[in-house]
Amino acid sequence: MNSIFLIGMPGGWEWIIIILVVLIFFGAKKIPELARGLGKGIREFKDATKEIKKDIEDSSKIEEEKKS
Repeated sequence: MNSIFLIGMPGGWEWIIIILVVLIFFGAKKIPELARGLGKGIREFKDATKEIKKDIEDSSKIEEEKKS
């Protein structure tokens, strides 16, 4: 049953081919820049989700204080 989910997943050789294509397409100099940009985007997304969670918690605390 679990093998059904692995049909589309790349294996060892497929990953090597993907990495080679990325190296050829972008070049070795651009890959660190792309990784830095990706990391920055992920960090900003996490910060935004933390801020939203904090706002929700703060608003729920205010609602609880109003009810009391």
